[in-house]
This record gives sequence, structure tokens and C-alpha cells, in this order.
Amino acid sequence: MSARVLVVDDILPNVKLLEAKLASEYYEVLTATSGQEALDKVERDSPDIVLLDVMMPGMDGFEVCRKIKENPEHAHIPVVMVTALTDAADRVRGLEAGADDFLSKPLNDTALMARVRSLVRLKMTIDEWRVRENTASQLGVVDKGGTAMTEPVENARVLIVDDQDYDSEKVVQSLEVDNDITDIAKTGVEAMERVTNNDYDLMIISLNLNSEDGLRLCSHLRSSERSRSVPILMVAGEEDMSRIAHGLEIGAHDYILRPIDKNELLARVRTQIRRKRFQERLRSTYEISLSMALTDSLTGLYNRRYFEVHLQKLLQKNETSRKALGLLMVDIDNFKHVNDTYGHAVGDEILKEFAERLQDKLRGFDMVARLGGEEFVAILPDVTNEMAHIVAERLRTAIADKPFTCKVPEGSLKITTSLGGTIVEKGTVADPEKAMKEVDDALYAAKEGGRNVSFFHESGRLEPTDFIPEPRMFID
Repeated sequence: MSARVLVVDDILPNVKLLEAKLASEYYEVLTATSGQEALDKVERDSPDIVLLDVMMPGMDGFEVCRKIKENPEHAHIPVVMVTALTDAADRVRGLEAGADDFLSKPLNDTALMARVRSLVRLKMTIDEWRVRENTASQLGVVDKGGTAMTEPVENARVLIVDDQDYDSEKVVQSLEVDNDITDIAKTGVEAMERVTNNDYDLMIISLNLNSEDGLRLCSHLRSSERSRSVPILMVAGEEDMSRIAHGLEIGAHDYILRPIDKNELLARVRTQIRRKRFQERLRSTYEISLSMALTDSLTGLYNRRYFEVHLQKLLQKNETSRKALGLLMVDIDNFKHVNDTYGHAVGDEILKEFAERLQDKLRGFDMVARLGGEEFVAILPDVTNEMAHIVAERLRTAIADKPFTCKVPEGSLKITTSLGGTIVEKGTVADPEKAMKEVDDALYAAKEGGRNVSFFHESGRLEPTDFIPEPRMFID
């Protein structure tokens, strides 16, 4: 997963050390040695995450974090405060300033990298929902909302999974100040039953359960549809850091170390509840308000109206994000023959399954729309040329390799598709008409080249034998 990391520290050796560690994991690293320089680079370079030292002359890390989180354009950027301070009050101060985590020096490399990967994944998801909210706002369907820091924290429903009464009661007492509703489960089975019957804002899970593996329970809860989007706060000892890192990798959101400090627990809980409610608000306003106005009634995909505005937004973002964007136009081969031979009812069946196959082979933050008739388009944010080529061939073979079940005498029809593609390079000035002409010309070349083929602007025709099964690096 590629990401741009801003490292902020007034001590140059600290900057160089972190820069080397992150670069070895293939992150793009930006650096700043003062608070103001950090704010300038956040404004100019839009990092995916900020690693921020606390003790800096002039503007300290707490103030820098607060300023980042006060700006609606940057409040969603995760901030990890890195410092030699170990007092719980300092951690609480950082979390209350809006920090997403507070790591103490000397840094545990395993925990650091796991935390960076976890927060980058979260930001990519939030980014996509924010872009969609911006699109809806421009269309006049919804009003643009605030930031996660403005979300309420009171009256949350929290599931506590711990078989130690002392710890669970301490958590309950800490959350009473926000009038949170707390349920306690002592076993994994009891926790799964609770999740089946209740909707939770947060799950607090001990990794040190006596009778079972708390980490395995986190995995089960993360894979369950009922609890997949509910944040997980792990509770463990400092000796469990490798297991905590594993938990962050499998989808847990945060952790707190024993002995539990009540104020730090409350601050971390509030952070997770704000973030969940912010993401839910983005999702619900977007889905409810746009489902009728901006989706195709037959396939459920976005329609041309939404696509055109969304593409404009992404291209504008592309000017400053320094990440390339892929655009694919996908057309069903000889679709008029299907309609003329078998009727429009069969044609509709084909269109619906075609749309499902496209969606199934794209990442969660990619976007696919139906422009009209048998013509579809997909937007692929943050891709390389190679990735876009792999996706195009993945989509083409997903259509061609398996006949479409439909109401015809034979029971199914073999369908193929032609694809045209283009890459909008990072930093390119937004020009949707130019991008659409390039991809349209590429599709025309694919049709002229015999159909059931992918053709890219500048790259030309793709040869299927050049492509191997999709790599793990591109699985959502």
C-alpha cells in the first residue's frame, strides 16, 4: 500500500532515522523540522499520515495537531504524536488535541509500522467517502458536513470483552462520564451473541482472556458482517506488543496498555466514537440522498450525471495529490444483436450481471458507473500503469470466461467486452474532456482491433499472455 508520510521533528538525526525506516517499507517520506513548516507541507502536499514530535521550540506538537484537526480540509489526516514523554496526562493531552495515537520513544518498529498501515487504510476509506460527499454537495443533494472532531461522543453503546472483573468494572466506571451504555461479555461466544443482537459504537477487547485467544476473537468480529465496521480497542500488556501489531494488521483500530489509565481510556474511546459517527454520517447522507438521484435504476451503479461530477472532483484532487488516476471505458460487444435476437428483457439481465461482475473485480474505493446503454466506465484512483493494465485484463476475462445465465433457450450466452483505458498522470491539470476523449479513442481502437480486447492510450493493445493472475498488492 503506497502512502505519503510527513515526519516532523526539530532534531535532524531523529528525522533521518524515521525517514530511513519508512523508506525501507516503500513509503514516500516528507520531512519538516518545525511546526509551521509541518503545517505548510500539510497544506501543500496532502500527506496520508503525520508522525509528529511533541517537544519542538516555538509551536509544539500539541498546537500543530490542534491546527491540523481544526481545518476541515485536513482534519481527516491521521496524526501520530511521537515523543519521549511517558506521563499519561501527556498522552491524554495529545489525544484530546485530536491525535490518533501517541507513541513513546524509543519507538517499537513493529508497532510503528503496524500503526502506520492501519491508519493509512482508514484514511483511504475516509478519503473516498469525503470525495463522494463533496460530489453530492456540489450537486446540491446534501449540505457539506463538519469534521470528526465535531461529532458527539455521549450515549455510545460499548461492548466490553474481559473475564477480569476488576478491569471491566474500571472501563465501565470510566465511560459513565459520557453516559455510555456498556455491556460486558466474559467469553468469545457471549461476545458474538451480543453482537448478533445489538448495534455497538465500539468494542473493547482484552487480548489476555484466560480461556481463549483475544486476538482470534478480534479476527472473528472483524470478519462478521454485523461487527465489521465497529471499531475495536484492544487492551493488553506492554509484553504483548507483537500481538497488538498483529491486531492492527487484521483490522483493530486502537489499543491501550495495562495498567489502564481512566483518562487515557476515555480519550481513546472518544476518538474512536467520533470517527465512527463521522464515517457513518458521511455514508448515510451520501447513500440516502444520492441513491435515487444519481444511480442507474437497472444496475444500481452510478449514472452519467454523478460520474461526470465525481471525475471532475478526482481530477482536481489529482493536481495536488501527486497520485496517478486510471480511467477505463467498458463496452459490451455486439449488444445490439443480443437485444434484437432475444429481446430487451434478456438484454436487461445481461446488463445487471455485467455490472455485478465489474464491481466484484474492483477495489472498494474504485468507482464504476453506467454511462448509458451498454457503455460503462470505471475510475481507479492511485494506480500505476501496470496496475491499470492488470485491472483492465481482469475485467475483460471476468466477462469473457464465464457465460451469462439468462432466459434464452440455451440457458446462457457468451458475452465479451472491449475496454479503452488511459492514465491521468500525477500532477496533471484537471481536464475531464481530454481524459474522456483519450479513453473513448482507446475504446474505439479496441473495437476496431477485433473486440474482446483492452487498448490503452499511449500503451496500445494489451496482450493477454503478458498478464498473470492479479497480485495481492491490488486486492482491497
